[in-house]
Amino acid sequence: MSAGERPRAAVVVTGSELLTGSVSDRNGPWVARELGELGFEVAHLLLVGDRPDDLADALRFAVDAGCVLVVTSGGLGPTADDLTAEVVASFAGVELVLDEGMREHIRGILAGWAARTEFSAPAIEEANRKQAMVPRGAVALAPVGTAPGLVVPRPGGPLVVVLPGPPRELQGMWPAVLEAEPVRELLAGVPASASRSLRFFGLPESEIAATLRELGAELDLSGVEVTTCLRRSELEVDLRPRPDAADVAAELHAGLAARHAKHLVSADGTSTDELLAAALLERGWTVATGESCTGGMLASRLIDRAGSSAYVAGGVVAYSNEAKSQLLGVPAEMIDEHGAVSPEVARALADGARERFGADIGIGITGVAGPGGGTEAKPVGYVCFCVTTGDGVELARDPRLPGGRSDVRERSTDLGMHLLLRTVAPRPPV
Repeated sequence: MSAGERPRAAVVVTGSELLTGSVSDRNGPWVARELGELGFEVAHLLLVGDRPDDLADALRFAVDAGCVLVVTSGGLGPTADDLTAEVVASFAGVELVLDEGMREHIRGILAGWAARTEFSAPAIEEANRKQAMVPRGAVALAPVGTAPGLVVPRPGGPLVVVLPGPPRELQGMWPAVLEAEPVRELLAGVPASASRSLRFFGLPESEIAATLRELGAELDLSGVEVTTCLRRSELEVDLRPRPDAADVAAELHAGLAARHAKHLVSADGTSTDELLAAALLERGWTVATGESCTGGMLASRLIDRAGSSAYVAGGVVAYSNEAKSQLLGVPAEMIDEHGAVSPEVARALADGARERFGADIGIGITGVAGPGGGTEAKPVGYVCFCVTTGDGVELARDPRLPGGRSDVRERSTDLGMHLLLRTVAPRPPV
């Protein structure tokens, strides 16, 4: 590794169920993100089935790719197809040995579980013994569930960290990984991460691409990896510089933020959800929702964060016209005159939700999610939004959102969050 490069790492996720599509991998992206924040270049994220040869091939591939660290997940359970420890031991050129201390630790964990079940003691004891077999010379990490983690040095590298498959157990074990002596020694030689992130709303990727071309004529961007990702209707831009290109990344970050300030949500990667929660708490405001086509998705998004009871007053899913009138006080004659999907009804939903819950700010959403129900005047994707406050502020939009039914509902939720943020924490004009 040259002075201008970052050490490479790989993540190997095991589990045949991941290859069939019946289960989505949550561990690989999580570990990759953590490694990136530590300063590694995550070169590969591999999925392999519960087959020893495939896992061994993945480990050898990481060696050939120049990785100094490999993190695996899965295959540490008590069943016959849980063979990760055995394969990693062979990869490191060592044998498996019984860790008596770990065996007693796991026995204590299983004792309470066994008392509540009718499973046989011999079967539980055999499972206990299998999970306490560790590669000679490895550091065993205390289980979060019943499976210990492993930190396995290999002569000539890479260092292999073996973690359990359940995401709760893997994430719960991560602090112990960072404290393990072999990992600490490796991290001592890893340059600190200098990554930077920006979030934009309403900005197409083509605009970022054009700006990168313009700035690239002034700056040498070869040492900065730029990735863009559209998630929750926001364009996330990540800058990951080599150790010798941190200053260039800082200039690039400032240039992107300045040129697209109108669409900038945050210059430090903070999410809309985090910004809105902080703004509501700072002002001491509460919010209420009156939803039709989103069916409670906005309220669910608002309460997804811990502590949201401090600023979410409540919400109503008023799908039918009768529910709009009876639950949120939308006049029936307004619906007759303007239609259930109209800016007027969106305003009435916002006011009705705010008044019903005694909230400081209310939002109403009503639209045509499809696939049917659209007209020439109000086609599928036409959604009306309105945010109102007790002191007379009103922010309304009625765009036509693209996509199918689920797309329209998800994008409506995204836009609703942004309208709330703009109302609670208005930005100065650019």
